[in-house]
Amino acid sequence: MGGKVTCTLGEVKNRADLVIYWGGNPAECHPRHFTKYALMPKGKFVPNGRKDRTMILVDIRETPSAKAADIFLQIKPTKDFEMITVLRAIIKEQPVDPAIVAEIGLSLEQLRDLADRMKKAKFGVMFFGMGLSMTRGKHMNSAALLTLAAELNAFTKFVAMPMRGHGNVTGGDVIMRWMTGYPFGVNLARGYPRFNPGEFSTIDMLIRGDCDAALILGADPGATMPQPAIDHLARVPTITLDPKVTHTSRISRVHITTAVTGISAPGTAYRMDEIPLPLRPALKSPYPTDEEVLRRIRQKIACKPLQLPPTVPMMTDAE
Repeated sequence: MGGKVTCTLGEVKNRADLVIYWGGNPAECHPRHFTKYALMPKGKFVPNGRKDRTMILVDIRETPSAKAADIFLQIKPTKDFEMITVLRAIIKEQPVDPAIVAEIGLSLEQLRDLADRMKKAKFGVMFFGMGLSMTRGKHMNSAALLTLAAELNAFTKFVAMPMRGHGNVTGGDVIMRWMTGYPFGVNLARGYPRFNPGEFSTIDMLIRGDCDAALILGADPGATMPQPAIDHLARVPTITLDPKVTHTSRISRVHITTAVTGISAPGTAYRMDEIPLPLRPALKSPYPTDEEVLRRIRQKIACKPLQLPPTVPMMTDAE
């Protein structure tokens, strides 16, 4: 099973009466998420705003977001997959192993209450952050949560949506899906896309040292990735395109300053619910856009003669 059941933030604002944040801290990372879309605003089917909504936070520690939650469920680290699996079993009225429940850090009564609230909601939404997708299990945690949301639609309307960590990450996913059919972890070395998270994901490839060069576009992996991945970026020829000096640009062999998209360069950004937002520049910049730089690099590569690796002579029968 693949795909996800999702919606727009406008639907969340107008319909959602059960909001679950899983592995995220929107109070600090997405400060307007509560007030503009998920909790506070009055909607067509939730006319009383916050009074018509129940907010549940699932995390391994108490964060500032817990103060806004009606229910805070603190689980043990790296036990997200187990908790999702138990919830799927409870929803389907399947037996649950008490030993697995004990490892999660919650009681079976708490999990049954959560499953019951999910099934009885008129419109439920789960927002999941990097606390779910970047811990042990990684993409399998996300896949399990998306499957849980899909299975809840046998009882009510339920959707899931990732809480993106950086600007226009959704745009990268959308373009990759459009071009290759996969959102990330794609290898094009054979001339066609191959999808295998864990093998072709950026962090995994850097930690293993599989790549001997890197081109970074408008991102700062040097500030967020594990230290072994950062160390490998510093060892190989790394080129960074960014409007400002970052941790990554400091360890790069080449840093090309580019115009700021949406301020000095036109473009399209995708909101976290995959709604495209056209951006028109308000200011002029002396620096080229990312597109211009990439076009020039591509032209230079096209003019350069292709250098094939030396071939090994074949052995004959006589030899």
